[in-house]
Amino acid sequence: MLNIELIQSDTENVQASLLRRGAAFPLDKLLALDNKRKLIQKELDSLRAERKKANHQIGLEKHPSKGLLVEMKSKGQKVKKLEIEYRSTQQDIRTILLNIPNIPRADVPDGKDESSNQIIRTIKSAPKSESNFAPYWEIAKRLEIIDLTASAKISGSRFYVLNGKGAKLQRSLISWMLDMHIEEHGYQELYLPYLVNTETVTGSGHLPKFSETMYHDQEDDLWLIPTAEVPITSMFRDDILNPDQIPAQFVAHTPCFRREKAAAGSQTRGIKRVHQFDKVEMYKFVSPDESDEEFLKLVDNAEEIIRRLELTYRVIELCTGDLGFSAVKTFDLEVWSPGSKDWLEVSSCSNCDDFQSRRANIRYRPKSGSKPIYPHSLNGSGLAIPRILIAILENYQQSDGSVLVPEVLRKYTGFDKIDC
Repeated sequence: MLNIELIQSDTENVQASLLRRGAAFPLDKLLALDNKRKLIQKELDSLRAERKKANHQIGLEKHPSKGLLVEMKSKGQKVKKLEIEYRSTQQDIRTILLNIPNIPRADVPDGKDESSNQIIRTIKSAPKSESNFAPYWEIAKRLEIIDLTASAKISGSRFYVLNGKGAKLQRSLISWMLDMHIEEHGYQELYLPYLVNTETVTGSGHLPKFSETMYHDQEDDLWLIPTAEVPITSMFRDDILNPDQIPAQFVAHTPCFRREKAAAGSQTRGIKRVHQFDKVEMYKFVSPDESDEEFLKLVDNAEEIIRRLELTYRVIELCTGDLGFSAVKTFDLEVWSPGSKDWLEVSSCSNCDDFQSRRANIRYRPKSGSKPIYPHSLNGSGLAIPRILIAILENYQQSDGSVLVPEVLRKYTGFDKIDC
């Protein structure tokens, strides 16, 4: 959530920054409502002062006049009416603020959509095979490790079942990635609820904007998480953290659930874009002055996973039109998949500044006894499982039809290759 004081003091620049995202937002209406709120507050303060004075006068008189009592009752009714109007105005202000996205950093490239995203760097890895590269769905069918027929019976389209060594490979990836982030990168592991309340999803910025792409149980008002970013954001909702609690960095493995629709074609074939998938997520709460440095570390932590898997990848900076709702800057990591002849996004790393902290009312004291301020929040995939599975199957396929297991995973899988 944006700071309304910033909107008041620098309205023109805030609107210009939001227009870089390709849409206008009702800042004039927001400011008018805030002025109304201030006038109501001023009137309330005046009436409460008058009531306090009248109460004191009544206390001094043994037999207060009828007129004074009538006046007190009238002022009390006015206060109640204004309090209702004040709360309603506050809610209207919050509703508008919750629908305004974060302001992109000045150095984020301008653009309407992903076609304007910029490649920051490409890191190439040596080929793992001299064979012709088949697409992963052919490999998986031959090795019988992905069963889309069974998943269609169980749940419908855009789900998948992993069999045998396919399931073991996914579990090994998750365990290895968690160990990497915990033991080498210093993250604290979390186990999180997969069902969360509306306030939690609002705090991360996924509501109200993305309600149509999430699964919701209306009876209990619980939402299936689209990413671990959602519950981690609200771990400290409405809290004031002590100086020794910042910086904080967490890692969690969760399934992710998404209702988003996609047109039929290569994007929906197999396991590339599904309704349920597993992901290891990194998340940091940091001080504003360390935000940029910690963001680059976060990106490097995700890159290190890909480097250890010896996959060719590239780092993409998203333009303003492709930037996520809560983010001020985002780098995507994409791995090359030679069978599909496609770049697959396996990580999205974002700096959200204090946007999520304001929505969730998370503050911390930089020093003992100092005034609380909002920390910055950073998040990134470390990594998303289905697409990294695709990349492994296609990059590590051999001429005899088998698939080698990346060396870093072999102590987790207990086998060196997957064959018929």
